Amino acid sequence: MQTTEIDDLKQLVAEWRAQHVAQQAKEQREQWTKYVSLTMVVIAVLAAIATLKGGAFSTRTLKEMNEATFYQAKASDQWAFYQAKSIKQNLYQIELDRFAAAPTPDAEVLAKMQGKIDKYDKDKADITIETKKNEKSRDDARTKATSEAEHSREMGLSITLFQVAIALGATALIVKKKPLWVVSTVFGALAVAQMMYVLWWMPL
Repeated sequence: MQTTEIDDLKQLVAEWRAQHVAQQAKEQREQWTKYVSLTMVVIAVLAAIATLKGGAFSTRTLKEMNEATFYQAKASDQWAFYQAKSIKQNLYQIELDRFAAAPTPDAEVLAKMQGKIDKYDKDKADITIETKKNEKSRDDARTKATSEAEHSREMGLSITLFQVAIALGATALIVKKKPLWVVSTVFGALAVAQMMYVLWWMPL
């Protein structure tokens, strides 16, 4: 009886040791999953940063497009003002020519009309300068908007790569396939490189 109990106890200890060894072996085999989790956390943080930066580029694109629209409207108004001045100047020029063709033209009236015509010339020159400034500001804003939109698109590629990396990493954890983690890390590295290119090396 005592021998049977001792044998049962020995068998129980042996089973426990076997389970303990098997558990240790399993933990040893799956230790890499801890690094997968850590990698996924890092990639998720970087993806959040990329998303934030991408949103900022989109916001600046809209701002610059609004600026371009504003300066375009100002330039259009200035050109309309220029046309109005031209029409008035032409009317005075016609009157001046008519009075000058009279047998006895009034010199004072002719001088006043010429003064009006000269004033319209000066006004048109000032309007042209102001309009050109507005058109330059419009063109600068459009150029900046195009650049910001390009940055936003390129950052979008980085965000996509981050998302693929996260999906592959999660799959690696579920199916316990180490090669998937390696592929996920490669996609994460590509995403980081793309993000750095957009933030530091891509021309503005």
